[in-house]
Amino acid sequence: MIEFTTTKTNKDLEQILELQKQNLAAGLTGEQITSQGFVTVSHSFQDLLKMNDIEAHVIAKDNDRVIAYILAMTARSRFDIPILIPMFELFEQVNYQNKKVADWRYMVVGQVCVAAGYRGKGILDECYTAYRNNFKDRYDFAITEIATRNQRSINAHKRIGFETIHEYVAPDGEEWSIVVWKW
Repeated sequence: MIEFTTTKTNKDLEQILELQKQNLAAGLTGEQITSQGFVTVSHSFQDLLKMNDIEAHVIAKDNDRVIAYILAMTARSRFDIPILIPMFELFEQVNYQNKKVADWRYMVVGQVCVAAGYRGKGILDECYTAYRNNFKDRYDFAITEIATRNQRSINAHKRIGFETIHEYVAPDGEEWSIVVWKW
């Protein structure tokens, strides 16, 4: 039985890290990246714990094993993960519905991942339902950025209801889309 909940223990965080490690782009083949998607940022246990102390991450568990996660990150974490600072800086420049993203109460989707054997079964949709239900009373919307070469993620987020509000090319040449899901 799959349970959709939030992280409550160090074991939950450790299992997120294991799932993340299995899906980092750096460790996947080109074919895996194209067909299955990937995650970009390698978080530390301390990163996840600091974010979780502000807002708990949403997870799906199958018999006490984390099989999917959506990381919860707020503007309070802006300086905690150096690779993400430019994203927060963009939020001060990019408009959404006629005001800067930074002027809204927003929840950043820090990263999403579904374990290989569970993909295509609606797990991500259910995780996002739990995410919205958990945060909709405190935040105006969810926002994240997705590498445009990660078409599996782009398509999944469009299906959920995310819309692209900005695209840019990072200094390393990677193309990104900033997407918003208005609850």
